[in-house]
Amino acid sequence: MNTLTIADSKESTIEFTLEPVDNERLMNLSGQFDQHFRQLETRLDVTINNRGYDFKVSGLPAKLQVAINLIKELYETTKTDTITPEAIHLYLQESSLGNEDEKDIVYTTIRTKRGIIRGRGANQNNYIRNMQKHDLTFGIGPAGTGKTYLAVACAVEALERDEVRRIVLVRPAVEAGEKLGFLPGDLSQKVDPYLRPMYDALYEMLGFEKVARLIEKNVIEVAPLAYMRGRTLNDSFIIMDEAQNTTKEQMKMFLTRLGFGSTAVVTGDITQIDLPNHQQSGLKHVIDILQEIKEVSFSFFLAKDVVRHTLVKSIVKAYDRYEELHENNK
Repeated sequence: MNTLTIADSKESTIEFTLEPVDNERLMNLSGQFDQHFRQLETRLDVTINNRGYDFKVSGLPAKLQVAINLIKELYETTKTDTITPEAIHLYLQESSLGNEDEKDIVYTTIRTKRGIIRGRGANQNNYIRNMQKHDLTFGIGPAGTGKTYLAVACAVEALERDEVRRIVLVRPAVEAGEKLGFLPGDLSQKVDPYLRPMYDALYEMLGFEKVARLIEKNVIEVAPLAYMRGRTLNDSFIIMDEAQNTTKEQMKMFLTRLGFGSTAVVTGDITQIDLPNHQQSGLKHVIDILQEIKEVSFSFFLAKDVVRHTLVKSIVKAYDRYEELHENNK
C-alpha cells in the first residue's frame, strides 16, 4: 500500500513495497551497485531509497509517479527478463514524460519468430502502421530513431508470413568522406560495411546462420543503388537506407523499380547529406512531390524519438537549435 507525505510545497515522498519477495529478482532490478536506481534518479530527477523490498521515492509529483510505475513495471519484467541499462533507457523513452498525447497509444506490433517488436512512442508506432498498410513508406529523421531497425523488422515479418519472396537491401554508394575505391572487393562488397545496421537487425531477428543461408539463396539480396537500374522487383520487401544521399534522378529511378506484390521503405536523415553542394538530395526533393499520393506514407521523426543513449538525443537537439539559429541569421 502506498503512503504519501508532503515534503514541501513542491516535492512529495511515496512509500511502497514490492511483491513477491524474491532476492534474485530484486538484484536484477537494482543492478550492480544499484546502478539501475541511479539511472532512474538521474533521468527523472527523483531520489530512490530502499531497504530490501520497502521503497521510499521522493521528487516532483509528476515524475515521482512515473518513477514508481517504472520500478513496479521493471520488477514485473524481472520474472522473465534480465534488466539492463539499455532496457531501462527504452522504458524511460516509452514513459512519454510530459507528453500527454502519447499516453493512450494503441500499439501496433511486428511479429517475428524470435519475438514481438513494437514501437516506442507515437511516431514509431505510426511508422510501423504505415509500413504495414502502404506500398511505399518514407521514414525521415535523425539517427537513433529506429527507422532502419523497424523497417528490417517489418521485412522479416513479411518474409516469414510468405507475403514476399525476398528482402532487398539498397544503399547509395556515396562516399561520406571515405573513399570506396580503397576498400577491397567489388562494388557490392565495398557497400556491405555501410549496410551494417541492416545486417545487425537481420542477425538479431533471424540468426547469423539463417541470414547467411538466405543471402546465399538470394532470398536476402544486397543491391547497391547503381545496380537497380533497369530492374523490376516483384514480390519483394525493399529497404533503401541513407536515402538522403540519392540525387533526384537516382530517387526517381529507385521508386520506379517497384513491381507487383512489393513494398518499399525509404529511410534517411536530411540533416546529414553527403552529396556535393551542387546536387539536391533526392529525399528532400521527393517530400514535396509525393505528399498527395494516398498509397505513399511519410513518417517524420524528431529528437524526442531517439532511442539510443540520452546523449544522442541532446546532441540532435543541439544541432537543431544551431541550424535554426543559423537560418534565422541569414
